[in-house]
Amino acid sequence: MAYASDRPVPDSSPSPQLALTLPDWARDHVTALIGVPLRIVLIVIGVVLVRKLAGRAITRVVQRILEPGDGREAGRRPGRGPAVLHRDHTRVRERREQRARTIGSVLSSIVSVVLFVVAVAMVLDQVGIALGPLLASAGVVGLAIGFGAQSLVADYLSGMLIMIEDQYGVGDSVDLGEAVGDVEHVGLRLTHVRDLNGGLWHIRNGEILRVRNDSQEWARAVLDVTVAYDANLDEVYRVLEEAGRSLREDPDFTGALLEDVAVWGVQSLDADGVTVRVAVRTAPMRQWAVTRELRRRAKEALDAAGIDIPFAQRARWLRGEGDADSAQALR
Repeated sequence: MAYASDRPVPDSSPSPQLALTLPDWARDHVTALIGVPLRIVLIVIGVVLVRKLAGRAITRVVQRILEPGDGREAGRRPGRGPAVLHRDHTRVRERREQRARTIGSVLSSIVSVVLFVVAVAMVLDQVGIALGPLLASAGVVGLAIGFGAQSLVADYLSGMLIMIEDQYGVGDSVDLGEAVGDVEHVGLRLTHVRDLNGGLWHIRNGEILRVRNDSQEWARAVLDVTVAYDANLDEVYRVLEEAGRSLREDPDFTGALLEDVAVWGVQSLDADGVTVRVAVRTAPMRQWAVTRELRRRAKEALDAAGIDIPFAQRARWLRGEGDADSAQALR
């Protein structure tokens, strides 16, 4: 006869096999549960810190590169005019700040994209995704985009070089080939130029092969004056020099002329008279106003001195009926 106390009682304690399995599972997955997320967080934090440090470094480098030189003091070199010429420092400072902001923004964007790509690749590697096929696919796609966007890349690179080299800026008067006028906008891809007739030109930076900037550092006003052949050239030179001297002493043109007006001499011997050239260095964007005023003063001074400004003269031979009969008889 069996009693209840003789029956086997089930053991409620975990079996040795189960006790060994749970720690092994936790130990095997602790890297996936804690290590991988921790490494991802560290990668993100590292990328953010590198991005901030790179942004500060880019800002300092760009500002240092774009700082004006120290050799802008006024002076003269023998026979070569002013050593350093005047500029509108307010406009120069604004252009320098604009270039620094634009270049810094572009470089910061490039650094951000590179860091983002590196961070994504590192995170995918931590998750266990193979990067080989992704990199191969990205290379093929990038090659296709590169072939299709060659002109776009050239535009952006040319825009960067235009800003870094300070070839021109907003407010400059430039000649870009067919487009001649004042620059209203300089971007990484396009340059906007307003011509004399009011038309707005949109020029891709990659298509700009050469630039003539009429408003950088200094300009020159050049005036050709034609006098009669019987005029005394020494007197003509004296009258033109006095007209230029009066222009420089005019308060309305203070700072516009960077040197005394110079009479270069006889430029050409034309059919109607002798052409004498007058020139003077001016502040940027003031050459046209100086030329117009110098032309007016030269005209008044020559008239006061009794020196004639010749007009076009042509000789015409009129043949009458008698001349025709004489020509017929000579045949």
